[in-house]
Amino acid sequence: MEKRIYPQAIESVVMPEPFGRQSFDSAEKAVAALQRLYDRNTKFLRDAFAALASAGGDSSKRYRAFYPEIGVTTSSFTQVDSRQAYGHMPTPGHFATTITQPQLFERYLIEQLRLIMRNHGVSVTVSESTTPIPLHFAFLEGTYVDGAAAERIKRPIRDLFDVPDLDGTDDQIANGTFEVAFGEPRPLAPFTAQRIDYSLHRMTHYTATSPQHFQNFVLFTNYQFYIDEFVARARDLMEKGGGGYAEFVEPGNVVTKAGQSSPSEGVGPQRLPQMPAYHLKKPNHGGITMVNIGVGPSNAKTITDHIAVLRPHAWVMLGHCAGLRNTQALGDYVLAHAYVREDHVLDDDLPVWVPIPPLAEIQVALQEAVAEVTGLSGYDLKRIMRTGTVATIDNRNWELRDQRGPVQRLSQSRAIALDMESATIAANGFRFRVPYGTLLCVSDKPLHGELKLPGMATEFYKRQVAQHLTIGIRAMEKLAEMPMERLHSRKLRSFSETAFQ
Repeated sequence: MEKRIYPQAIESVVMPEPFGRQSFDSAEKAVAALQRLYDRNTKFLRDAFAALASAGGDSSKRYRAFYPEIGVTTSSFTQVDSRQAYGHMPTPGHFATTITQPQLFERYLIEQLRLIMRNHGVSVTVSESTTPIPLHFAFLEGTYVDGAAAERIKRPIRDLFDVPDLDGTDDQIANGTFEVAFGEPRPLAPFTAQRIDYSLHRMTHYTATSPQHFQNFVLFTNYQFYIDEFVARARDLMEKGGGGYAEFVEPGNVVTKAGQSSPSEGVGPQRLPQMPAYHLKKPNHGGITMVNIGVGPSNAKTITDHIAVLRPHAWVMLGHCAGLRNTQALGDYVLAHAYVREDHVLDDDLPVWVPIPPLAEIQVALQEAVAEVTGLSGYDLKRIMRTGTVATIDNRNWELRDQRGPVQRLSQSRAIALDMESATIAANGFRFRVPYGTLLCVSDKPLHGELKLPGMATEFYKRQVAQHLTIGIRAMEKLAEMPMERLHSRKLRSFSETAFQ
């Protein structure tokens, strides 16, 4: 048996020059300092890897750099204006969070820090954290690492650099299960830097678009028909000057600018990713992103787990559902005001006994949009739209099972519609404090034997998808016109919340 030869242990760690703690009374200056520190430390890791991959690389040292950290200390129980759901600490103490990609989050960070400074009359500190930056997250977006270059490094990468650590990528803060160790700061934000980096990389993988293109108002759908309609409208808008939107971005970061009839940059992928995303952009991320999540609660959880780190202002599910009442007709709308959660993918993070409340701001925007687009109002609106409970399940072929159990539960819950995604998206919105809503369209009635024939299906999709998407876009535009402090409801906040939204 061949004898293994183990390399000599690494005894020295090379790091950038220490970064002294700095205090700021300006949110803009604090974020600029975060950016300088982040750029310096990630460049250090990239340069070290490049040197090791070259012929003269020294593999007898370990290379390490740390995430920036923002910290705030308050010492008073003075009651602040708590009408806004975020921007203030619940108790005196020291609060901190690690930061990644400050340029991507610049506007968000400035707003959060500005509110804290105003509400508490304190300065903020910028320093290096004790959390190492994994090498994988230090590379610039789009960087291609040649496998041959990595092979020239004699030792395992994990011996020389920090790599992603699952202990730092959980959702304990957002889930409300995080326990602060004695002497450690309390969390200032719902996500740590490494958790955010993990999601930013997965987001690109699943959607084939860069996180920088995601907008603050997100539509999810479970049918490609909606995407086809969204793309056609967006391209038409761009050709006609944008209509208030500046760019349209498709998978592969294919960008069509307002006033153009064809893309000016980017290359479309050879095949679409699992959950392609499309972005109708406005300045300051004020536009609309639409994602085809496909079918099933697993996809719905996966993509919302990742998009949540961008801290969007709202997300809404637009899709098809099974109508459960004989009084419903194909093409009717369902505005969810409650959910039966039989999707199970969030059971470990958000127990099923936690209620998922309707959010008035979202509900009103959706109902008003339905009225405006259909031309109906008041009592007449009830002819095509019903508000009620939506059940979400994890078994697409639930009809093939013994009917007594499922049908009894659906009846007892007063459910009026059933799908496989809506409750998951709403529950993750609740969990991550992202305002959420659901507007579905009845596409069949399996309990009553009413299914679409092939010709009916084609005509139904052509007619109903166009109207449904128009309603969704109009609702999102209404939400975008609303003050953000009103949209981000206090109903989504728990006993002891992070100051960051």
